[in-house]
Amino acid sequence: MDTLLNFISNISWWMWIIIVLVIVAIRDIFFQSKHTISHNFPIVGHLRYWLESIGPEMRQYFVSNNREELPFNRIERGWIYASAKNENNYEGFGTDRDIYAHQHIFINNAMFPYKINEGHPNKIDKSFLPCAKVMGEFNKRKKPYRPASIINVSAMSFGSLSAKAIESLNKGVKIAGAYHNTGEGGLSPYHSNGGDVVFHFGTGYFGVRAEDGGFSMDKMKKLVEDNPFVRAIEVKLSQGAKPGKGGVLPGSKISKEIAEIRGVEVGKTVLSPPNHKAFSTIPEMVDFIEAIAEETGLPVGIKAAIGKLDQWKELADVMLKTGKGPDFITVDGGEGGTGAAPPSFADHVSLPWVYGFGDLYRLFQKKGLSERIVFIGSGKLGFPAKGAMAFAMGADCINVAREAMMSIGCIQAQICHTNRCPAGIATQNKWLQNGINVPLKSERLAQYFKTFRKELIEITHAAGYEHPCQFNMDDIEVNVDDHNLSKELSSTYMYHKTKVPYTSMQDLKDCMYLGGKC
Repeated sequence: MDTLLNFISNISWWMWIIIVLVIVAIRDIFFQSKHTISHNFPIVGHLRYWLESIGPEMRQYFVSNNREELPFNRIERGWIYASAKNENNYEGFGTDRDIYAHQHIFINNAMFPYKINEGHPNKIDKSFLPCAKVMGEFNKRKKPYRPASIINVSAMSFGSLSAKAIESLNKGVKIAGAYHNTGEGGLSPYHSNGGDVVFHFGTGYFGVRAEDGGFSMDKMKKLVEDNPFVRAIEVKLSQGAKPGKGGVLPGSKISKEIAEIRGVEVGKTVLSPPNHKAFSTIPEMVDFIEAIAEETGLPVGIKAAIGKLDQWKELADVMLKTGKGPDFITVDGGEGGTGAAPPSFADHVSLPWVYGFGDLYRLFQKKGLSERIVFIGSGKLGFPAKGAMAFAMGADCINVAREAMMSIGCIQAQICHTNRCPAGIATQNKWLQNGINVPLKSERLAQYFKTFRKELIEITHAAGYEHPCQFNMDDIEVNVDDHNLSKELSSTYMYHKTKVPYTSMQDLKDCMYLGGKC
């Protein structure tokens, strides 16, 4: 025994390395059959898998140029990070963007910018920018709602995001005067930190779920009564990441806390079907919307990614015939968002935001319905120039998801679906969440929103307008080839937006002091 111990103690460190490598090689060749490369090239094959695993990080930081990455390139991420930190977000020596590229946006500036006089609301607050329309005004809801900010947090649920991330977003929207969409995971305590909330639910009816898995009006009424900061309700028909596809919430992820919030059983897998139980036809959906609005008094809207227009035409006809229907419509981009989805869905099902929104808005405008609906855009619109384009096309508000996540620390690791988010945002891992400083991150979300609004206002003034709602389709051009073939939005998407009833920013400010209902 002593001889063996002496032999082991005399083995140098490099000999130990050789022994370990021999063991690994034997294991690769004789005891595993999953990986051909490791079998055929023992030891060395592991280097290939390791390099593959860190490939995205290597490309992100050392290989890709500033404008190359998707879904958000380095310049876009840098602008959000700098804006959120209130740092210098300017560029020097001219743009490095290819301004002749397909789909590049040009905003036509006026000879004389809009002049801000003393006492103007934007002279006092450079980021003051409420929505020009009121949700629920046309349908005479008991509690109409004018969003105090034209940029707000899109639907991202607790469960998909961590508790600290949700808390940071909610405290941030309170500071910024924006609203926070709950996503379809139910209303959690982390949504209850003072910010306005839009309660969102889908086919799983989490938070307002009956025992049979359907919708419970009693739970909806109680939720609204107990939480007066809930200002509107959104019914999800589909989302950009996977329209027409249901979801699965594995039982392993359903903790006691999540079960209580969502109204499901601890540890039991829950299926969200593609279709709603509460309605299956357009008239039934309109009746469902009206019933919720009547019982709660709140504006009720719908969210969807856009593809076929047949049923949307039917909805418009029902709204014309009955005078009823959704108070707002959130159009989600088919390019996907924070929701995990198969590539076949994320890459190919439903239209990108700019195409889908244009098709839908034109349809409702032809029916004479565009004035009575608040249109909300959601699809990589969290940048001032894209915001100007969205308003020119008819959007009244913008919801941001991934941009909001980046403002509180997301690094675009693109592993949201693995529960291993390194920034602690899209994970339920307590250790990873501990890296989030909630007071700091909430300030950064608020600062990003304020910077966005300030720069959008400045672009608006450069175009000769006071509020972005005044943009029209001829104010923006988009490249289809060279300038001789570039087209205004009106020629590209074949409609002119309906003029938004608007008087002045001062009137909006006065209205906000009266609760935003005027």
